[in-house]
Amino acid sequence: MSDYLATGALPDEYQQLAKTVADFAKTVVAPVAAEHDANHTFPYEVVAGMADMGLFGLPFPEEYGGMGGDYFALCLALEELGKVDQSVAITLEAGVSLGAMPIYRFGNEAQKEEWLPQLTSGKSLAAFGLTEPGAGSDAGGTKTTAKFDSGEWIINGNKQFITNSGTDITKLVTVTAVTGVKDGGKKEISTILVPTTTPGFTAEPAYNKVGWNASDTHPLTFADVRVPEENLLGERGRGYANFLRILDEGRIAISALSVGAAQGCVDESIKYAKEREAFGRPIGHNQAIAFKIARMEARAHVARTAYYDAAALMLSGKPFKKQASIAKLISSEAAMDNARDATQIHGGYGFMNEYAVARHYRDSKILEIGEGTTEVQLMLIAREAGL
Repeated sequence: MSDYLATGALPDEYQQLAKTVADFAKTVVAPVAAEHDANHTFPYEVVAGMADMGLFGLPFPEEYGGMGGDYFALCLALEELGKVDQSVAITLEAGVSLGAMPIYRFGNEAQKEEWLPQLTSGKSLAAFGLTEPGAGSDAGGTKTTAKFDSGEWIINGNKQFITNSGTDITKLVTVTAVTGVKDGGKKEISTILVPTTTPGFTAEPAYNKVGWNASDTHPLTFADVRVPEENLLGERGRGYANFLRILDEGRIAISALSVGAAQGCVDESIKYAKEREAFGRPIGHNQAIAFKIARMEARAHVARTAYYDAAALMLSGKPFKKQASIAKLISSEAAMDNARDATQIHGGYGFMNEYAVARHYRDSKILEIGEGTTEVQLMLIAREAGL
């Protein structure tokens, strides 16, 4: 994949994957996107289709039910889905990079064998329980607790804005919780696997959101939730550090989704500019419109190059934290800027929810917030630059 940056051509297997997902997005996702968005319904039939295609198993080994691909393959799929429906794309992104990936990265063999085949098949979903009412960008402010007693973890606390946490196929939530105090008084934060059928676990009513209306998002409550000792994921006290690694990877995936959104706005605007006539000719013949679309295309291209670069570093085993933050910063802003410009190009029609650009306008804002805000990315980039 890294050869792309030098040659401009993706290997055949990546090109074929992108084409297959693009066809699926056009024929299966697009026809129902507006309805699910309007009704705030989870697209179970679309998710089932993605599961049948093996998309939830893309970056995982075949021994765990995966497709034997890599993280870049996931990113290509997210980009194609993001062009059409961000809700569907974030369902896949969260299901893989936030749901299954922590178990693959940090789980023991028993945990992998129990959970990964379910998750890589797409028949079940897992969620990533990090954010709390008082701990968003400052994840170290975690207040949820897990006390160890008689061979069990007893969990109490709340999480919020958790994707894929309340669907009919959600089977697991990985939770960050304070499990003690380290030397110096700092919180010891660990990660614990909580099956959704565990007594005391509640997915509260879904949020009424500005966008991503077909994505499942809930606050969660843990009231004396008891799980066995072996549900500890990874080393005790390493939960925060491990989740930071997951977020670094996830930022590349969110960048890919954002690029898809940015490119989708370009594609819709080009189509509209060729069809819509004003003053006797297509509006695309007007330099003001043509130049606006040209800038939109440039934003999408630069953002795509950024996430390709970050993914190449990650897959080669090189440091990629700064590049992931750069990609996330550039691509999320490109998505929001392109959504605004696309809405303007469409005029009154761009303000109608049945148009894809209207959904992108509502959906894209969260891309500048979720998995690390714009301000957090700037902080991380500055820190990596030595400031």
